[in-house]
Amino acid sequence: MLYHLLFPLHVHAGLHWLRVMRYVSTRIIAATLTAMAISFLLGPWFIDRLRSKQIGEQIRTDGPQTHKKKAGTPTMGGSLILFALVIPTLLWCDLTNRFVWLALMVTIGYGVVGFVDDYRKLTRSKKGISGKAKLAAQIVIAAAAVLYLFYSDLYDADLKLRVAFPLVDFYKHPMALWMPAYIVLAIVVIVGASNGVNMTDGLDGLAIGPVIFAAGTFLILAYGAGTVIKGFNIAEYLKIPYIHGSGELAIFCGAMTGAGIGFLWFNTYPAAVFMGDVGSLSLGGALGMLAVLTKNEFTLVIVGGIFVVETLSVMVQVASFKLTGKRVFKMAPIHHHFELKGWAEPKVIVRFWIISFMLALIGLATLKVR
Repeated sequence: MLYHLLFPLHVHAGLHWLRVMRYVSTRIIAATLTAMAISFLLGPWFIDRLRSKQIGEQIRTDGPQTHKKKAGTPTMGGSLILFALVIPTLLWCDLTNRFVWLALMVTIGYGVVGFVDDYRKLTRSKKGISGKAKLAAQIVIAAAAVLYLFYSDLYDADLKLRVAFPLVDFYKHPMALWMPAYIVLAIVVIVGASNGVNMTDGLDGLAIGPVIFAAGTFLILAYGAGTVIKGFNIAEYLKIPYIHGSGELAIFCGAMTGAGIGFLWFNTYPAAVFMGDVGSLSLGGALGMLAVLTKNEFTLVIVGGIFVVETLSVMVQVASFKLTGKRVFKMAPIHHHFELKGWAEPKVIVRFWIISFMLALIGLATLKVR
């Protein structure tokens, strides 16, 4: 909104300095700072409101004993993240850009699913939405976004079914998938990323840290995929797909990064608020959609490696117990395994952050190692 309001003034009002609004880089900074400001300013009030409504976390009885002290900590803080993400995006993005609207659609849609799940846990069934119903809702939202993406004119015809692999030159070694296979792949990426972040959200600040690193990485990827500077095509130089208009997604990523940093201020150990499913499902869905929109479906596996490992640990644990009656880990997801091995919670969190940062750098390094 502000972009559409301010940019024309450089002509109509003679305010030539407002020409900087045409640069995506300027609006990335503005969106990031706006998201952080919203989080910092509204955070204390929002947490107080959650406390007054007695919207507190329920701790699983079979979890680590040290977590019992967290019972009653305000949850559903992801609502603040969503607000701090969506508002700056609407303020600073070009709202005629359909890539932005697709990212917002998935983010808000998954946020609604998570909100309903959190609300039911706190009020009615105490168990939230059933796993099947939650998964079905996630698939429907992802499918709607992917089908629109596929049947619209957002991509060139020869780009729609092509996928990029890390370490591979996209222009020399393109891979085209059969249409149903690509649609399934895209849905799996979005739903998988959403649930991966959800499974990681088990310790104070554990999930939001890797989300910040991943969002920052996709900021760079989106900017590179859709930006041409004075005739210089960044995407072609980096040997990644050029996607006209996708540069605006970097502003969305900036807002996500800022919202994540702002939330971490209150979510860091010991947490004053938890994000809940409304935060984890929406942020994961946003990362998955960003990967699909920028043709980085497989790069997300590297950048979001923490989420992948957390998800696999649950799958391995369940499969092992059903097949052999034995557990591979002391507890799944794997962050609880390290807790039960004697690692202090802050140690688990910071070490996972460090690994996530390394994976983000590796993901970016694949742009140059081809």
